[in-house]
Amino acid sequence: MYPEHTGHLPAERAVTIHQPAPLAPYDLAAPVAMDPYAERQPVVWVPDAYGRMVPMPKHLAPPPAVASEPRDLTPLPLLDPVAQRLMGAGIGGGALSAGAGYGISEVINAAAGFSGGALIWIALVVLALRTPARAITSGKGSTVNIRKAVIKRSHFHG
Repeated sequence: MYPEHTGHLPAERAVTIHQPAPLAPYDLAAPVAMDPYAERQPVVWVPDAYGRMVPMPKHLAPPPAVASEPRDLTPLPLLDPVAQRLMGAGIGGGALSAGAGYGISEVINAAAGFSGGALIWIALVVLALRTPARAITSGKGSTVNIRKAVIKRSHFHG
């Protein structure tokens, strides 16, 4: 290919060129390792990345895809039954708490009203019991006489 004597020294060449060895013709007399038919593994055909079917040893093939179970397509309720129960319990619990609070407040108000009203009634009863006692003592109670006198004097300086 390239002439050996170009006038340049081999050290002055910029690129070292590799000369490949010539290929030997196929020798039919040489023993070739054979793969007997009985020792072959079974081959399966699987799709490659481009959709073509390619052969592959069965022990290297991916496992077959398992068929998925059919889905249940019945319509579901608008609200989950558990959520409905929790919501009902929350509303019922709130109503129970409101009713209990209202009832307790009514009891407290009644107690406060009873104590205030009871004091007035006790005072009236005490006054009613003491009033006849004064009347029974034959007038020896304290008597107050009020006398009102109006004196009008006119002066004429004229």
